[in-house]
Amino acid sequence: MAHTGKGKNVTSILITGGSGSFGRAFARHCLDQGIQRICIYSRGEHTQAQMRQELGDDERLRWFIGDVRDRARLRRAMEGCKWMVHAAALKRLEVCEYCPLEAVKTNVIGAMNIIEAAQDAGVSKVVALSTDKASAPANVYGASKMMMERMMLAANNTVGANGPKFAVTRYGNIAGSQGSVIQKWRQQIAASGPITMTNENATRFWMTISEAVDLVYGTLNTMAGGELVVPTLPAYRLGDLCNAMNDGGVEVCITGMGPGEKLHESMTEGEPSNLARRMSVDELREALRYV
Repeated sequence: MAHTGKGKNVTSILITGGSGSFGRAFARHCLDQGIQRICIYSRGEHTQAQMRQELGDDERLRWFIGDVRDRARLRRAMEGCKWMVHAAALKRLEVCEYCPLEAVKTNVIGAMNIIEAAQDAGVSKVVALSTDKASAPANVYGASKMMMERMMLAANNTVGANGPKFAVTRYGNIAGSQGSVIQKWRQQIAASGPITMTNENATRFWMTISEAVDLVYGTLNTMAGGELVVPTLPAYRLGDLCNAMNDGGVEVCITGMGPGEKLHESMTEGEPSNLARRMSVDELREALRYV
């Protein structure tokens, strides 16, 4: 369900990781909702330049090159912002496994910097984006995001009456986002294969970018502080997704699960993706038309 109207009373919002797949979609939504000042904070000058071309020279957009590891830069960028969405993270599972210290610097210490800078800058609400991999984590990425969740929620215990309030939204990979399996397989199919798949029986949760945007924006509007918001999502089998995409019969190569990868994910304890409502091949084929 789309959330409209309430954001018009908010003068300014900051989005970390603002030039990523989620940040771009969320910034567009904020523009549509009439938010007067939208600060894009990310370390990618190239992705920011691309985003500026896509959205045009809207005077409501502000552009900050910076890293969440830099608390002083965060504090300066937050000046005057009432809302904040924390989407920046090291997300590649294999990168976090190979470079765990870097994952900690961005996903854990970066979260600490967000909390402290938001408290100092007088931000009223912070929503941090998390992942299903933070539920019973089996890899460095999931463990670092679990720590981020705990820190954000516990931050509500150390602020005064004027905030900020902190909440967390948790979900899986967004369908078709940068680095997603859909994006990779489309590239492999366009190159005539092979399609590389870890395990055809692995299951994952399905969420669109618009659903993710609505979840975060809705949480900002309704949060009281301390919420861990977990949506109910359908799941799909990787083999079924491949069948929905691979109408041309491109060769499929099974690579096996990598270090830290789970056969099934879970949004909350005891609710694994293999027990969630399963999307059929036809349903996936239809859903892919909009991704």
